[in-house]
Amino acid sequence: MAAAVVPALAATGLLVSGAGPSHAAQAWDPKPSPMTTPWTNQVPVDNPLPEYPRPQLTRPDWSPLNGIWDFAVTSRDAGQPATFGERIRVPFVPESALSGVQRKITQNDKLWYRRTFTVPSGWTGRRVQLNFGASDWETTVWVNGKQAGAAHRGGYDAFSYDITPLLNGGTNTVVVSVYDPTETGGQAIGKQRVQDVTPHPGRSIVYTASSGIWQTVWLEPTAPAHITRLDMVPRLADNTLRVTVRGAGGADGAGVKVTVSSGGTPVGSATGTVGGELSVPVPNARLWTPEDPFLYDVTAELTGTAGADKVGSYTGMRSIAVKDVGGVRRPVLNGTFVFQTGTLDQGYWPDGIYTAPTDDALKYDLQKHKDLGFNMVRKHIKVEPQRWFYWADRLGLLVWQDMPSMDSGKTPDTAARAQWESEYRAIIDQHRSSPALIQWVDQNEGWGQYDQARIADMVKAYDPSRLVDNMSGVNCCAAKDGGNGDVIDNHNYVGPGNTPTEPVRASVLGEYGGLGYRVPGHEWYPGGGFSYEDQPSVPALNNRLVGLLDGIRESGMPAGGLSASVYTQITDVENEANGLMSYDRQVVKVDQARVRAANQALIAASRSAGATVKLPVGQNVSIRVTTPGYTDRYIRHYDGLGFTEVVHAASADLLKRDATWTVRQGLANKLCYSFESRNYPGEYLRHRDFRVRREAGDGSTVSKEDATWCPTQGNGGIRMSAANFPGQYLRHINAELWLAQSGGSHAWDNPASFTEDTTWAIESPWAP
Repeated sequence: MAAAVVPALAATGLLVSGAGPSHAAQAWDPKPSPMTTPWTNQVPVDNPLPEYPRPQLTRPDWSPLNGIWDFAVTSRDAGQPATFGERIRVPFVPESALSGVQRKITQNDKLWYRRTFTVPSGWTGRRVQLNFGASDWETTVWVNGKQAGAAHRGGYDAFSYDITPLLNGGTNTVVVSVYDPTETGGQAIGKQRVQDVTPHPGRSIVYTASSGIWQTVWLEPTAPAHITRLDMVPRLADNTLRVTVRGAGGADGAGVKVTVSSGGTPVGSATGTVGGELSVPVPNARLWTPEDPFLYDVTAELTGTAGADKVGSYTGMRSIAVKDVGGVRRPVLNGTFVFQTGTLDQGYWPDGIYTAPTDDALKYDLQKHKDLGFNMVRKHIKVEPQRWFYWADRLGLLVWQDMPSMDSGKTPDTAARAQWESEYRAIIDQHRSSPALIQWVDQNEGWGQYDQARIADMVKAYDPSRLVDNMSGVNCCAAKDGGNGDVIDNHNYVGPGNTPTEPVRASVLGEYGGLGYRVPGHEWYPGGGFSYEDQPSVPALNNRLVGLLDGIRESGMPAGGLSASVYTQITDVENEANGLMSYDRQVVKVDQARVRAANQALIAASRSAGATVKLPVGQNVSIRVTTPGYTDRYIRHYDGLGFTEVVHAASADLLKRDATWTVRQGLANKLCYSFESRNYPGEYLRHRDFRVRREAGDGSTVSKEDATWCPTQGNGGIRMSAANFPGQYLRHINAELWLAQSGGSHAWDNPASFTEDTTWAIESPWAP
């Protein structure tokens, strides 16, 4: 890794809180947090989150405006209040304990912020930019009583104002108003809902709203003509970094030079103009991977004028695409299929809600993914600060980034759609150069869904360097699949379940798991926690989780064609108790070493995944037991149930027909197989309530999945797992057929001779 990816940039200048002497005596205190994280009490009062907030576009001079501001709440249509009766710690939202306000904000409220600042004397002659990392939702800014540009609408994208003409040369006053209707408006909200801000009962998968300023606010001096963004796309085919420098203040068309360095030594440079693509050579590029997240330093400077703008940045050389691997459509990183195993990451905090208390806290959740052996994270219906992406880039985690959804159960109107798409493009622009970010997730489970195919095409055209998921959870909640994009994405709880394979898109599991365990003393609302499947103990949680991961490794990935999976979830969130960690991050619930080993085994297996097992579709076969001492027995049906029975040349014709099956392409997955009864056409070998039987399907997804078996190569035969329950196998025990999992809780899960009992030989049919 480059030695100094992001310089230690010192803030400059003396910044004064408050609007004037009459406010100097106002006290401020944080409110007690519902749960205390390890960082709750480490947040500075006057300068929280002091780190440079924009690591991929750095300048040496800047001044943070985080800290204590005057604060007031008025009715939504009111003008600026005459007095500000409260104080708030920015950038924590007023719903949070760390803000010092901690109360519910509704669609009838408008938030008002005020503070003063002085511009450092060393900035003379330069333009002063007022930057906001994010503010939710409609934000209007005044400096010294004059409005700074147009109001900004959006809760997840950064925005800036050139406030130079509004400055007075001395003590300046900035006033900010924010209106956030949350679910009563039509905008992107993700999982925010207006509700009580302190713990309360309720089995809800949506959480406390976060209104107003929730990311860093800061001042920055720039030259009149300056760089606003670097769009960087690695191109491994010719070992170049394609860079488009964006600018403002007359920078368009100006000369620019971009240099890529490693450890302080330049490896390549190119010159061109702002707005045009430059091709910077990066010979013998060291590739960015989760195992080796190597980052190159990047500088861009305007040329032709002394003292022209210069910025620092970084990049990682990697590619992402979808291609055929062993006859299966797979995502490939740097041309190689590597299974993506990750978690769902909501990004909520009990003390700061939307805002992590410190940069160390922001990093912690990502580091914990690495500690647990995951190589991917799905950032779920929220967009984090740029420093979160920096840590993902630096630590080496692949990122699926959701576009936050509009409210579920509603059809967005024309204005809401236009706003949502505009904000989506702004988010793409803001994060398009992160090497960790490999996939955009447009919509989720049909929440606020519309124009799925068009939006996927729009996103792919706007950022062709990444994968696009048009809908996560197309099998859930009346969601509609646009039919395009790079992946097809199912949700299965507890799962892991099956995502049918396709000839063009890769099959991924956007959500599964949700195993729950409540840790006494670490519950948001004691006794109120819920999950998709509660576990009675920590050992049970570990066994169940590792079993899911092993099922994906043994069957879901090699036989079912699954290429990625997202476990729900990395932490508990409010009353959701299905995290690998408690909501306060004080407890890691699972055996970290054991989960890490299971993830590493899954990733390692994907690197050597060969072609899937092929069976003779359309032909009749008989399926023989391979367990020593029982090798003369075959699968047969009797009174609708599955058994094994000795079959030989002298057996009755009826028995021979009962022991003959026609191989069909899998009803629920074309990589897998279904077995149709020879003498009961239209009836299949399926599992229901664990017992395996011969049964006609009803056309439902469940019946098709129950009758689909995914084979993997075994010792002396094949093993067949259920398409919808990878890791659970077709087994004979006491002559009966069951869906079984080694070491499970049922009698048919007995681990004795389990592998032998779940291994089958495909033979010539007894009844052709």
